[in-house]
Amino acid sequence: MPHRAPAVSAAAAKRFVRRQVMRAAYRTDLRRPLDPNLAVYGAYWNRGVACNPAAIHAKARELAPHIRGVWVVSSRHRDRMEPGVPYVIEGSRPYWRAMATAAYLVNNSSFPGGFTKRPGQRYLQTHHGTPLKTMGLDQRAYPALARKTDFAKVLAHVGQWDFSLSANPHSTEVWDRVYPGGYERLDLGYPRNDPYTTATAEDIAKIRAELGIAEGQTALLHAPTHRDYRDGFVPDLDPERLADELGPEYVLLVRAHYFYGRSARVGGAGAGRVVDVTGHPRVEELCLAADALIADYSSLVFDYACLDRPIVVHAPDWAAYRATRGTYFDLLSGRPGDTPGPVTTTPAELADVFRTGEWRSPEAAALRTAFRERFCPYDDGHAAERVVRRFFAPSL
Repeated sequence: MPHRAPAVSAAAAKRFVRRQVMRAAYRTDLRRPLDPNLAVYGAYWNRGVACNPAAIHAKARELAPHIRGVWVVSSRHRDRMEPGVPYVIEGSRPYWRAMATAAYLVNNSSFPGGFTKRPGQRYLQTHHGTPLKTMGLDQRAYPALARKTDFAKVLAHVGQWDFSLSANPHSTEVWDRVYPGGYERLDLGYPRNDPYTTATAEDIAKIRAELGIAEGQTALLHAPTHRDYRDGFVPDLDPERLADELGPEYVLLVRAHYFYGRSARVGGAGAGRVVDVTGHPRVEELCLAADALIADYSSLVFDYACLDRPIVVHAPDWAAYRATRGTYFDLLSGRPGDTPGPVTTTPAELADVFRTGEWRSPEAAALRTAFRERFCPYDDGHAAERVVRRFFAPSL
């Protein structure tokens, strides 16, 4: 009996033909001249306007208004785009034309679809956090990560970069090792952190009011990172229970990691004492609104340190996280420069840190000072300007 090839659905065939047509059009666009006044921005794998690219875009509009900025966004995230912000849908005809002709490319992750970087294009990799967990080539030592990572593809991506942005010397040392390449290192700080220096008391009061934080309440932000060894959002603290134990003078702002998408749900949200801020578009505003951070292993801890506000590390699964993901230093060691404040591993310890006042003790402040000195040396409110003037120099 003759062998029959698997049937190809009409939808799959249509997608294949569409991709071929797009690639052919893209090859034609690659022969067009570069547009010196066009910049393409992307963030968090095409989730919308965010992070360092957003801050760079905003500052570029101020310092170089002749440079048009367009954002790459996936079709499933297009509803996040604010009115008036130019964007293209990844994989679309406008996307490929923009990627072929833009003189400037800015991303904190990577652009989709395997574009061909042209001579004359300038690509800035901003990254999206100071590395605590292992990254890049260092992940080869962790089988669970190595199995699902194409390291040749990682290195090919790195080969496209012209500039790599660092928030601090620790980041520079890590990026140089795990992403080896011929790019230029920009030790200029993170543009997304500028608001922590430039925001006024009025700005902060407005954000707190919009979030429903009552006057006199102490707001605690908890924004845990994802765990590679877990499926779905499983918080390591019960925010409703903690809110009950601390009393009405406290309010918890809880934000699930974007990797969990819209499936993440924060228990107790809507009760007034626990606020689900997962959908809030600007994590910088949440940090400004918070009086303290309940941190885990998220790189948000490094950004929040810029504010010089109390940080409590809650890390009940530190051993599992470190074993499966790997880390560059021991966040729980208590050593100045490694640990930003008190450390807890149980719900009772966490509640006690706030009830006893340990979270804002002189000892906690001393740890925070050493942590800030190590990880926030460039955060003076002018990082975005420095980056724009360096990266867009040919057009300024």
